[in-house]
Amino acid sequence: MASDSTKPSRAEIASQFINAIPHSRALGMVMKDVEPGIVRITMPYDSRLVGDPRTGVMHGGAVSALMDTCCGAAVISHPKAPITTATLDLRIDYFRPATPGETLLCEAHCHLMTRSAAFVRATAWDADTSRPVAAANGVFTLSNVKGKN
Repeated sequence: MASDSTKPSRAEIASQFINAIPHSRALGMVMKDVEPGIVRITMPYDSRLVGDPRTGVMHGGAVSALMDTCCGAAVISHPKAPITTATLDLRIDYFRPATPGETLLCEAHCHLMTRSAAFVRATAWDADTSRPVAAANGVFTLSNVKGKN
């Protein structure tokens, strides 16, 4: 059995989670910061992800993929979380189009863990951090949760 010093940290596990998802790699998502239950991920602007060629605005599906992935990583980074999770429910409210050409930043917080589910909130911004692009609330599956809530 591996000692605690040889076990990967929650930050390493969350980063591995992101890198293991093919669409995360294809969309250029990069883990920027990990704390227990909190993750920040960026996704660069890519002309292949434009939803409206007239405006150059990134498609909402790319934004939702970023938010879903960030929420899942926040669950994985939580000290009581299992190694795997899956989205049960994710509601995204879009406030405005992301500014063409700008990188998106998403921050997700796993704010509650029960025996079978994790509850997460996330916000996405472009360079204008005073005006969010979107916000999300999600519920993610849990199994083999360590410790009590």
